[in-house]
Amino acid sequence: MHDPVTAQVESAVERARALHRIGRLAEAGTLCRGALQLRPRHFDALNLLGIIAAQSNDPEAAVELFGKAILANRRSAVAHNNQGNALRALGRHAAAVASYDRAIALERDYASAYANRGNALRALGRHAAALESYDRAIALDPSGPEAHYNRGNALYDLRRHEAAVASYDRAIALQPAHAAAHNNRGNALRELRRREAALESYERATALRPDYAEAHHNRGLALADLGQYTAALASYDQAIALRAGYADAWFNRGNALRELERYEAAAASYLEAMAADPRRADARNNLGNALAELQQHEAAVARYDEAVALRPDYAEAWYNRGNALRALRRHEAAAASYDRALELAPDFEFLFGMRLHARMQVCDWSGFEAAVAQLQARIERDAAASDPFSVLALLDSPPLQRRAAELWARRQCPPPSAVPDFARRAPGERIRIGYFSADFRNHPVSALTAELIETHDRSRFEITAFSFGPDTQDEMRRRMERAFERFLDVRGRTDRNVAELARSVGIDIAVDLGGFTRGSRPRIFALRAAPVQVSYLGYLGTMAVDYMDYLIADATIVPAAQQRHYSERIAYLPSYQPNDSGRRIAERRFARAELGLPPAGFVFCCLNACYKITPGTFASWMRILRSVDGSVLLLLADGETARSNLRMEAVKRGVDASRLVFGGRLPHPEYLARYRAADLFLDTLPYNAGTTASDALWSGLPVLTLRGEAFAARVGASLLEAVGLPELIASSREHYEALAVDLAARPRHLADLREQLARNRLSTRLFDIRRYARHLEAAYLQMQARHDAGLPPETIRVEDP
Repeated sequence: MHDPVTAQVESAVERARALHRIGRLAEAGTLCRGALQLRPRHFDALNLLGIIAAQSNDPEAAVELFGKAILANRRSAVAHNNQGNALRALGRHAAAVASYDRAIALERDYASAYANRGNALRALGRHAAALESYDRAIALDPSGPEAHYNRGNALYDLRRHEAAVASYDRAIALQPAHAAAHNNRGNALRELRRREAALESYERATALRPDYAEAHHNRGLALADLGQYTAALASYDQAIALRAGYADAWFNRGNALRELERYEAAAASYLEAMAADPRRADARNNLGNALAELQQHEAAVARYDEAVALRPDYAEAWYNRGNALRALRRHEAAAASYDRALELAPDFEFLFGMRLHARMQVCDWSGFEAAVAQLQARIERDAAASDPFSVLALLDSPPLQRRAAELWARRQCPPPSAVPDFARRAPGERIRIGYFSADFRNHPVSALTAELIETHDRSRFEITAFSFGPDTQDEMRRRMERAFERFLDVRGRTDRNVAELARSVGIDIAVDLGGFTRGSRPRIFALRAAPVQVSYLGYLGTMAVDYMDYLIADATIVPAAQQRHYSERIAYLPSYQPNDSGRRIAERRFARAELGLPPAGFVFCCLNACYKITPGTFASWMRILRSVDGSVLLLLADGETARSNLRMEAVKRGVDASRLVFGGRLPHPEYLARYRAADLFLDTLPYNAGTTASDALWSGLPVLTLRGEAFAARVGASLLEAVGLPELIASSREHYEALAVDLAARPRHLADLREQLARNRLSTRLFDIRRYARHLEAAYLQMQARHDAGLPPETIRVEDP
């Protein structure tokens, strides 16, 4: 007999299904609830109401309703599958897998349950198991685009990117308008470094869904991969317009702005990323990088501190923190930061040598020999072990210095794929020389070059400065501004802007006075600022890049047999280093007591920076002190840590710590006058004194050097050859020590050397700046003549008439 209640319930559920199909969920739900009042265990009503709850974003209710449906019909695979979906929406993925397993146990060929099970397994990080589930779903129903799409996602998780692309392609073939498949296909192609293809995929995704914020963001990433940072910026902006709190887009927008060297705007973008996601340590790290580029190193350290507070194992932030502390000359703290980074990431690029250099700044030589041996081994196996500048003071090896520079330049300042064409220079025009530096101020580079710039022959050369260092407005800065015909402050310009400016003003020969020293900008030269580019004076070694045509040197510094270790062609001058013949020495005569010196006794001195003092050099000095009774060593060491370490090292070597006397920094004329209180300057190896040796010689103080192999280890010998004192060049450490002891024992001979210096000072090559300028200009003329003739750079030799 027909049951009217059953008929009423079935009719209500059927009408609910019809309303559900057209999206009228509330009405469908009302009908289901009415049916359940009549039949509380009606399976179809419970299941449909669970589906409606899930679609209404109420997964808790959905789980409960599907549970009741299962109690009403335990053999229903559909209800178990649906309950799994609701559990997955709640993030209860393990329970969801169990529900899908029950569905599959009830219906072995249930393709949707396998596909959904794959989604839950993927959420649990069980990517291989997820892939198996997707494969089973596709085997049962190959026509479902979602299974192919999700299979692609699992393959991407497993880093099987080629296979992932194939799965996304199958999903797209089944559903060409599948925007997410196009987007994720782009992600896999980016991992395969198929950047143009990735960009096409993202553009297809955004064309299908113009409001797809993630695809716009990913398009920005692909454009950034291609070096199209301005276009990337526009994509990030579009993503942010669609999703205001999009932390990833703000973060990568900051990265693009950094690449465009718009550091203030980059900092603002990173702040937005942090506001959107306060737990983002990477945004704080990159904000620190932007602040460091703006020379706001204290503020940068504060941001790095925040980053490592959020992520104590964040090696990159510890490394960057070390860099900022190094810029602040807080070397001990920098070394500690580098130590932490090295603990976390022993192979972090360039860290090993920079850490060692920071320790050298405070004369911390613990484990020095082993560390240097390890540095050498790393470079020999082509590991990016150090910045090149640090290597100069650690390894006296031209081939290793070149390799370290190559590894650095490849990552930090590679050349672009295309270089600009240059217009031919009109015959008879003056040659336009551009000097590029961060050091047009009270700095050794300017101290050496000021009179050279003033002395250049303006009838043949037009001289322009490109200054990207601080505008200190000290005495030397003002002098340099007056010395150049045109002084361009380009601090606020990007590397590309500076290179373009140099080309627009017709620079023929661009001279880099920085190389790989602090504040240098080698990327300007990678972008070709001029047809001829020259490395000179600031960096004592090869830059190991194809875009640097010449290196200024002399035959002492780069013997012909060593040319193979330099990427540049050598422009040989009769002597390498220029000097200022107008340097004023104060009239003041320091009493020994004023300088902390004993009333009597021989005074050795070395006012080189601490990082140039190696344990080997220091050991030689201590043996010299032990051999010369009553002698002392006058040093310049910034900071009590360095002084304490040096005293400790002296005691280890059997020398009373009181025989080390530390001088402070003085105004330049008084600094020069202080040399009069010393008897002999002892040079360092493998990084010789440069400006300090010239200062000592200018002040009348003989310099003893030990000639090494690399550029920086032969500068002292070059200076002594140029000043006419080759007898003060030692050939071995034993020879160096014996000469020092012998000179201390022969005061008459030492007095003769002083007299020779005083008598010949202005007539020697070292201090005859006018003769030096003519030599350098002769080299420039030969460089320009070769270029004008269409000839490649070649070794140049300028002879002393």
